[in-house]
Amino acid sequence: MKNYKDQPEKHEKKSANGIVAVGIDKDHKGSQNALKWATEHLLARGSTLVLIHVVVKGTSQGSLANSIVDKGSSPHKDADGRTDEIFHPCHVFCARKGIQCKDVILEDSDVARALIEYAFLTAVEHLVLGASNKTGFLRRFKLADIPGMVAKGAPDFCSVYVVAKEKIQTMRSASRPAPALSPSSKHIQANTKSKLLETNMPLNNHAHEKRSTGAQSTIKDESESFRSPLTRRNLNGNSHRENTFPGMSTHGVSFSSEVDGKDSFGSLQYQKGSMDISSPPESFSSDSDGLLTSHATDDGIEAEIRRLKLELKRTMEMYSAACKEAFIAQQKTMELQQWKRGEERRLEEARLAEEAAFTVAEKEMARRKAAKEAVEARKRIAELKTKKRVAAEVKALKESEENIEALGALTNTGISYRKYSIEEIEAATEYFSNSLKIGEGGYGPVYKCHLDGTLVAVKALRPDAAQGRSQFQREVEVLSGIRHPNMVLLLGACPEYGCLVYEYMANGSLEDRLFCRGNTPPLPWRLRFKIAAGIVTGCLFLHQRKPEPLVHRDLKPANILLDSNYNAKISDVGLARLIPPSLIDNVTQYQMTSAAGTFCYIDPEYQQTGLVGVKSDVYSLGIIFLQILTARPPMGLTHQVERAIEKGTFAQILDPTIPDWPVEEALSLATLALKCSQLRRKDRTDLAKVVFPELNRLKNLA
Repeated sequence: MKNYKDQPEKHEKKSANGIVAVGIDKDHKGSQNALKWATEHLLARGSTLVLIHVVVKGTSQGSLANSIVDKGSSPHKDADGRTDEIFHPCHVFCARKGIQCKDVILEDSDVARALIEYAFLTAVEHLVLGASNKTGFLRRFKLADIPGMVAKGAPDFCSVYVVAKEKIQTMRSASRPAPALSPSSKHIQANTKSKLLETNMPLNNHAHEKRSTGAQSTIKDESESFRSPLTRRNLNGNSHRENTFPGMSTHGVSFSSEVDGKDSFGSLQYQKGSMDISSPPESFSSDSDGLLTSHATDDGIEAEIRRLKLELKRTMEMYSAACKEAFIAQQKTMELQQWKRGEERRLEEARLAEEAAFTVAEKEMARRKAAKEAVEARKRIAELKTKKRVAAEVKALKESEENIEALGALTNTGISYRKYSIEEIEAATEYFSNSLKIGEGGYGPVYKCHLDGTLVAVKALRPDAAQGRSQFQREVEVLSGIRHPNMVLLLGACPEYGCLVYEYMANGSLEDRLFCRGNTPPLPWRLRFKIAAGIVTGCLFLHQRKPEPLVHRDLKPANILLDSNYNAKISDVGLARLIPPSLIDNVTQYQMTSAAGTFCYIDPEYQQTGLVGVKSDVYSLGIIFLQILTARPPMGLTHQVERAIEKGTFAQILDPTIPDWPVEEALSLATLALKCSQLRRKDRTDLAKVVFPELNRLKNLA
């Protein structure tokens, strides 16, 4: 069952087409809550409401099912008084709401079973119960979950509501429409449509004078027992009771359930009523007090009553069996329909899945065919390139063998460097104190200290640095053999622990100055043009080195250091590689095993193919020039500058901290930078013939 404690559900008021029943108990608070909720959510003005009270067998009200007793001392009379007290507040409330009510008393030892059987036999569509834990039959909720049992056992066309404090506590909704109208529901609808205009017919009514003898028979003021699952009686006021058996509308009739293990029906009692035995019992009428005094009795009446009792019992048994069979058949029909719908749905899903798989297979075949053709085309192109490369490599190998001795002599007998011991390095850096640390790179941390009375920068190899030892060796080999104003000066090294000693660069890296780290002032545009020209000069020196040029492979603002006069010096040449001169003249590229460098500065073709050349550094220079102009991160910078030039907003993309930019010269440098940073190597401009002259012009202008 659904729980509606926290979020009560709004219900539109129903029409009087379905039976609405409310469980009434001695616990007026719980019953009144249920009654009030039902009238506000399920009933419209002028509708009919069924009030159900269950007399539990074995309690003081169980005497309603007793046999014939004296009129003056009848316990039924006392029970009527007690039930009148129970129903009276409900009648007053319904009268104020303009709702007609019909009272029903059920007698059974099992409250839930009595409510379920009544709902099943009378086709009740809405059953409302109060969630009271006080006196009355709902008090047994503490011992047995009566609402839960009713919700589980109630027919699937009946919605069960449990109301606490005028709010739905729990609810079980109906899963199908109610069956064809039962006689009781027809009678309720007829009474609703006629505003319950009940006719009290006298005993000498013409309908009771159809016997050929013209005599009338009246039942004494006694009670005769009949078998039935329901107990009903008549009350004064706007409400009245009636049974649900075909062809009968009985006032003053009480049903009492007695469970004997074979059937669930009880005993039916006629109380203070009258019946015409000249014809089948089609209706029973009563006065406003519902009682008549019996004047005579005879054996014929008693025999007729016994006959009616047996006939009623058989009719009820047949009706119950037929209802159960119809219910089972309906359930089976619904199950078959559900199974059929499920099978149809599965077949449709399988068909759609098959069509989708066929479509995917066709697309996959077309894709594979296109991929195969593309692979074959690339294979042919690769074969042509391989032939050219093999020829160039053979020639380069020959020249390399001829120059190997000269290259070894250059490496070993070039300018020597000072070798420091680890003790000297530790003493100078105060055992690598963090207070002297001025930077951190991929190779390791950098410390500022004094060695031999000179202010120097010591770069220490980090133990976990990838390829750190090979970078150390490469940097020592390259820097110890060259001297240039735009290359950082190597003063010495500690080979055992991989420590490099450089000249100290007072203004740090170009990256720190462009982004004004440490609250440093922005670089003027004149210094920026001067720095750009210095970078190009140093890079060109590496490319024109003899006998074999060097490609830096990791040019970026962090590797451009600035001395006290803002002269640019290239550092971190640990990734530099020698390029045979024959390759420079012919195919301008050299096969490497893997790409190296920093993302956003690496040549795209080098990163994709592993082919490195002097124009790999030209791409990095283009990105650095754009950062010098804009002071922006490198990611997507070429696209931003291109868009600004196309839209005529180039002046807005320049570094806003410089108010006096020469826009024309800056645009010239930006255009040159975009040519250097082309994706294809063959589209990039020449460093010596184009870039170097233009940067010198801008330097002289500054």
